[in-house]
Amino acid sequence: MPRQPRLDAAGTLHHVMIRGIERRNIFRDARDRKDLIQRLSLLLPQTQTACYAWSFMPNHAHFLLRSGPSGMADLMRRLLTGYVVSFNKRHRRTGQLFQNRYKSIICDEETYFLELVRYIHLNPVRAGIVSTMEELDPFPWSGHTALIGTRERTWQDTSYVLRMFSKDTAKARKAYRSFVKSALGEGRREDLSGGGLVRSLGGWTGVVNTKQRTKGDERILGGSDFVLDVLRRSQEHLEHRFRVRSGGHTLDTLADMIAVAYGISRKDVISKGREAPRVEARSLFCHIASHDLGVPVTDLARLLGMTPSAVTYAVRRGGKTAGEKNFRLE
Repeated sequence: MPRQPRLDAAGTLHHVMIRGIERRNIFRDARDRKDLIQRLSLLLPQTQTACYAWSFMPNHAHFLLRSGPSGMADLMRRLLTGYVVSFNKRHRRTGQLFQNRYKSIICDEETYFLELVRYIHLNPVRAGIVSTMEELDPFPWSGHTALIGTRERTWQDTSYVLRMFSKDTAKARKAYRSFVKSALGEGRREDLSGGGLVRSLGGWTGVVNTKQRTKGDERILGGSDFVLDVLRRSQEHLEHRFRVRSGGHTLDTLADMIAVAYGISRKDVISKGREAPRVEARSLFCHIASHDLGVPVTDLARLLGMTPSAVTYAVRRGGKTAGEKNFRLE
């Protein structure tokens, strides 16, 4: 059966998993793990991706991420490609490191957010690497340490998670730790990582108890209404990009349109300049190119002579301008 296309819209919550080919290790030592952490610390801010939970096991890794304006694919391509090149060079090997594509499941935040944070951070327990909370607390290769306040990870969004427990940080950390501890003996949960029908019914109990057909999808973790809504929005987004590209729009025609709208030249749109109209026009160009044409941030950075982080900021700023001016390619 052919694999389905990814559902990759900005601002969605993803449970992302990567595994070593043939279950081989993707981390051989602490230096490998630190390398991937360093890449995360650079790429997450550049792509405006939020990370709420993560854990590194010897042959696989889990992440709970909210995609930025360019979606999840751009981040994962840059993250994994860079890591594989470094890993192969360091360990003097060649060939594939990861098993197929990374696995990404869009999640219903209201129902599953905290469950996934806990489930991901309990991976070391399920893997038998640690067995108690006292052993889990100092475990350096997960986001748990940042949430309990023993290790700082500036690229990990701990405040978003902790606010769900209490506005007081100390109380929130204590409540979070108790929440994790309450599931310490819990094994693998198929409803959080298994089939789409199971997830859509709310777990194995839902499958047993229900007699009605419910919409399910392997790429989505949530109830029927959520599944249908994600599929609808994803289809609308894909159809919009298809219409834009079918209409003959390119980066050149986009630059021309924006130049006319601002009364400047195409060169002024895509070249450096600090004048307010040019900055606003260039930001709008970045947003439309990323959102409507699907151009990766790295490609825009090369075209405009900017850093990826600067382009990412321009995409966000241009989104506000596009909304204010109702500017969108059709």
